[in-house]
Amino acid sequence: MAYSAYPESASSYQMQSYDDTAWMREALALAREAAQAGEVPVGAVVVKDGAVIGRGRNAPVASHDPTQHAEVMALREAARHLGNYRLDGCTLYVTLEPCAMCSGAMLHARLARVVFGAADAKTGVAGSVLDLFAEPRLNHHTAVRGGVLADDCAALLQGFFSERRSARRAQAEPLREDALRTPEARFASPAGHYLCIDGLRLHYLDEGPRDAPLTWLCLHASPAWSEAWRGMLPVFTQAGHRVVAPDLIGFGRSDKPKKEAVHTLAWHQRVLAEFVQRLGLRHVVLAAQPGAVLPPLEAPLLRVLEGAQDDAAPFPDAGHRAAPRAFARFGVNDAPPACTVPDASAASAQRAVEYFARYARP
Repeated sequence: MAYSAYPESASSYQMQSYDDTAWMREALALAREAAQAGEVPVGAVVVKDGAVIGRGRNAPVASHDPTQHAEVMALREAARHLGNYRLDGCTLYVTLEPCAMCSGAMLHARLARVVFGAADAKTGVAGSVLDLFAEPRLNHHTAVRGGVLADDCAALLQGFFSERRSARRAQAEPLREDALRTPEARFASPAGHYLCIDGLRLHYLDEGPRDAPLTWLCLHASPAWSEAWRGMLPVFTQAGHRVVAPDLIGFGRSDKPKKEAVHTLAWHQRVLAEFVQRLGLRHVVLAAQPGAVLPPLEAPLLRVLEGAQDDAAPFPDAGHRAAPRAFARFGVNDAPPACTVPDASAASAQRAVEYFARYARP
């Protein structure tokens, strides 16, 4: 599906295609922001005369407003910029085929073109469910081009819904009789995501784009948990990287087997290996405190020299501390690092980003 309101010469079409790809990347960046905010990852930009005049990302959940789709938000900003509800000569780029509501708004705005990424077989009205833009009885006709960076747009959506399904399954998983679960009221920070491994919930933070050039897998030692990485996390994500920080089973928000015998070095390594495989982590750098369990993964290592701090929040009583007691007997061999930093601060994270950008790309 590809229509054009522009000259049909080969050079003009090639330039238009190049621009469409570049502007779609702008929309994809906004879609990733939506995903990080817990919204369905759709982003949109409105372009006129080679400049973005409107941006939008999905926000109906946070706003409690069903009209706050990415396209509508971008149209509103563009109209304010021009001081006119008619957007003549403008092109809207959106990562997902628009729905009926958004398509109607585009036609009312008199857009010249609409360019979308992934098709939407359930609600798309630019050719999937129906083609509103091709309706001859309407008094304005907007040119449409679909499939620009379709694979990238679709992968972002598929990853988002896969994680959401996994989180629902994990949160619905009943607590094993031989385990404990720390009450949520003990934690000041919001929860991240959950996977269920061996019938036990494993909690983890996961921020940044799924197709990032580098993924930091941050591994705490005993008795710490993923909260130890909060100072580094914003620096990594601002660099365009992905950050994944699990709570080992027995720590943090993860389920806590009551018996120390459950906790063996080999078992935790297997759990981490399954965790890495199920999340499909790529381009990984391991960031680890001294004594952290490392997965069987060929990846460069960032060693954080400051040891794990004992935060009492995940351990309301002695019954929750089976894992720290067991870990005290582990003989974890620290692997040689590619780089060391003194602590898990923002300054250390910036140093790590600069080092791996120059010397040790995974």
